Amino acid sequence: MGATMRLTVLGCRAGMPSGGVASSGYLVTTGATRLLLDCGPGVATALGGVVRPESLSGVVISHLHIDHCYDLLPLGRRILSDQLTDPFAVHDVGALRPAIPLYVPVGGRDLLRAMAALFPLSTAPILDRVFELALDVREYRPGEVLEIGDCHVGLHALRHALPNCGSRIRGPAGILAYTGDTGVTDALHALAADADLLLAEATLDRTDISRHGHLSAADAARAAQAAGAAQLMLTHLPDDNATGHETRRAEAKLHFDGPVHIAAPGLIHDLA
Repeated sequence: MGATMRLTVLGCRAGMPSGGVASSGYLVTTGATRLLLDCGPGVATALGGVVRPESLSGVVISHLHIDHCYDLLPLGRRILSDQLTDPFAVHDVGALRPAIPLYVPVGGRDLLRAMAALFPLSTAPILDRVFELALDVREYRPGEVLEIGDCHVGLHALRHALPNCGSRIRGPAGILAYTGDTGVTDALHALAADADLLLAEATLDRTDISRHGHLSAADAARAAQAAGAAQLMLTHLPDDNATGHETRRAEAKLHFDGPVHIAAPGLIHDLA
């Protein structure tokens, strides 16, 4: 792949999956790194159609709403079970591959432990240890910069009903900024400043006046323009209505001078 930095859309549906489209999940790849951003319902299946899950360099979760993290349990069980000849036998866990770093907001470790406890496997207890043996859970705080492979991932606190951090990924061939879920906030400027691509949620038809925190296409476009981003991709879409998507694109182009893309399952975008 050389110096290419590639984004592959695994899922882009707002809320729960529908119409065969998974919820939020995006794979970022460079020559040395495979990074998964968010892992909503349906994403584990979509990921397995693109790369072997155990080849991931890391996973970063923007926030702990289920449409962004629900598939972490099946993903972890897939990674772990692929290493086991017989999941019902007694195992030497020291022989397993090192667990993949999984970065979650503070509080995520307890939430994932509770999730695994809801679906115990008493006959194969090793598979209940996915958040220890397959995915190494590490809690982050806003402002941290993670080093994952050849990428630096800056975590920017944005505005949402639960604590949410957008990811600013600086790789060897460019900068990708991803919002997760957010309402309008000045913090989007630092997240997206001079980014080669802003991957921005565009859930709403108009600016959000509630406390929940989402963007419209026009909001996302104004943020991209103000930050000097080169390109914009709208995601976290409420449906698969092609006419509605084109309406969102047209609205964004009224406020942003660069190319505007619409996220779709399997879409590949190379930053360089």
